Amino acid sequence: MILPSSGLMIPWLQSKLDAATHITAGDLGGEVMPESRKAAVLIPLVLHPDGPTVLFTERAAHLSTHAGQVSFPGGAYETQDADLIATALRETQEEIGLSPERVAVMGSLAEYFTISRFRVTPVVGVLQPGFDLMPDPDEVADVFELPLSVLLDTRRFERRMIERNGQRGFTHFLEHDGRVVWGATAGMLLMLARSLE
Repeated sequence: MILPSSGLMIPWLQSKLDAATHITAGDLGGEVMPESRKAAVLIPLVLHPDGPTVLFTERAAHLSTHAGQVSFPGGAYETQDADLIATALRETQEEIGLSPERVAVMGSLAEYFTISRFRVTPVVGVLQPGFDLMPDPDEVADVFELPLSVLLDTRRFERRMIERNGQRGFTHFLEHDGRVVWGATAGMLLMLARSLE
């Protein structure tokens, strides 16, 4: 996919997201779990002059769930949150110290249901370069960026069999520049890619 220049990226993104048909997805085949807890993540697109990137976190190795995995910043909805966009921005600030004022929210994708019983709303936001980050070492081992052009190439995703929580099923994997993006994060990237086709 040929992406527009950074100056045209925001209107292009907005028009694509507004026009997209958003389809619910999920881990291990996309089973909808009605008892799932609401959550949200931010898909942060950084508009560098030489091409946009996506900002990811690597979860801290000592965490009890998903330790060491690549993820988007985010977490569970809390009652003080005005909505799920507020959840994504609050959690992002708590995890990596990114001020919500730096994020231009473009819209949300459909819900993604995880095997850990969360119904996650991915929120797409745009950042201009030059922001400051202060990752919380209790939650985040690393913050890094990968090129959006690579992540939107659906041919790069592989389906592999995994077993989690006693259930076997297929999930998506993408490898680039020594990083492995898989599971819910890869699934949400695919949702984004299909929304921007």
